[in-house]
Amino acid sequence: MPNYIMELRKWIGHQPVLMVGASVIVEDGQGRILLQQRTDNHCWGYAGGALELGESTEAAAKRELLEETGLVANELELFGVFSGKDFHHVYPNGDEVYIVDVVYLCKKHTGSLKVQAGEVERLRFFSANELPENISPPVKPVLKEWVSSISNGRAT
Repeated sequence: MPNYIMELRKWIGHQPVLMVGASVIVEDGQGRILLQQRTDNHCWGYAGGALELGESTEAAAKRELLEETGLVANELELFGVFSGKDFHHVYPNGDEVYIVDVVYLCKKHTGSLKVQAGEVERLRFFSANELPENISPPVKPVLKEWVSSISNGRAT
């Protein structure tokens, strides 16, 4: 099946679109999260991407996690659904989106870390108090909520 967003872009160019995404915040046994540095804007974020036609959010989250990090999600827990003005984003190529992001937590995973060539520069685990400065704009509000959930005693 062709990439839905890429096919849509052939018709509308860089015009704004509503994009439904699925993302995964991977936590390790020490409560740190896995972030990836993107090749397009060199900012850090979690694994995730747009849904394809007919794909569930869970399937998309697992697919994106495997493609971008080499990890297999054995269990996903819904963290939240994020949308609104903070999730308006213009990619370096000029594509404009309003994102609805369904974000999952994954504490049980298998596999070995492997960077996705062409999309990911590097992968690294970070604790809540050592997150990098250059976080991708649509990821910032979600990570802020993740840090808040840690501070408020959510079990990791």
